[in-house]
Amino acid sequence: MRLTDAEWAVLEALWAGDGFALGEVYSALRPARGWSRNTVYTYLTRMADKGLVRIDRGSERPYSAAVSRADCARAERGELLDRVYKGAAGDLIAAFLKESRLSREETERLRRLLDGMEV
Repeated sequence: MRLTDAEWAVLEALWAGDGFALGEVYSALRPARGWSRNTVYTYLTRMADKGLVRIDRGSERPYSAAVSRADCARAERGELLDRVYKGAAGDLIAAFLKESRLSREETERLRRLLDGMEV
């Protein structure tokens, strides 16, 4: 599952609660995206067709995420790992570590995680 930036934005709005009316989703997305109400509705219905959004037409707040943030993040990480690093997790981690500044606490946390893994 590869999400577009727009789909991530819609899901981020929906992950903020349990259910939303169209106007609430529109209000959440308009400042950053500048979308019209019709555009938001179009995204919601298309994403429902893809299985990303749940629409309960009998509810006053019918729109909710049909997928979890954790599942979407996992899928995105997997695609990045396969596409860019040919499945080599060590290479991915090494690249992040080389290009990021880690605090002492983050470094210790990573050491504990690695020490706790069965390799």
